Amino acid sequence: MEHSKTANKYDCIRLGNQLCFPLYACAKEVIRQYREPLEELNLTYTQYVVMMVLWEHGDMTEGELGKIVHLDSGTLAPLLKRLEKQGYIDRVRPENNERKLILSLTEAGEALKERAIRIPEVMQGCINLPQEELIQLKQLLNKALIQMNIRQAERV
Repeated sequence: MEHSKTANKYDCIRLGNQLCFPLYACAKEVIRQYREPLEELNLTYTQYVVMMVLWEHGDMTEGELGKIVHLDSGTLAPLLKRLEKQGYIDRVRPENNERKLILSLTEAGEALKERAIRIPEVMQGCINLPQEELIQLKQLLNKALIQMNIRQAERV
C-alpha cells in the first residue's frame, strides 16, 4: 500500500506526464530539420526567423523585433551583429536617441528573400500530421503563447 502512495506522489515529476517535454523535443527536432535547407542561405533557424520578420515588416527597432520573436536583447544582439557582418542587415543608432537601434535590410538581405521562398516548401511535411491537425496545433500553440504573455505581463 505504501508503494502506491509513493508512486502517485511522484507522478507529477515523471517525464511522460509533462507537457513541456514533448513541446521541447518537437521544437528541437523541427529546428534540426531546418538546419540543412538554411545552410544554403547561411542562416541559423533564429536568424531565419529574424529575417522573416524584417522581410514582412521592414525597418524596426531591436526592441520591437525582440517582442515579435520573443527574444531578449542579450540573445538578440549577437545574432543581429552576425547578420550585419554577413551583410544582410544594417544596425543604426539615430542621433536623437543613442539608446535605440534601428534595424533595416540591406540589398543583400532583401535579395535573400527570393532564395528563402523555397524553405517552406522544403519543410512542408516536416511534421507528418493531416493539414487540419497542423492548423489546430498551430492555433493551440498561438493561444498558449498569448496566455503565457498575458500572465507574464500581469507579473511585471
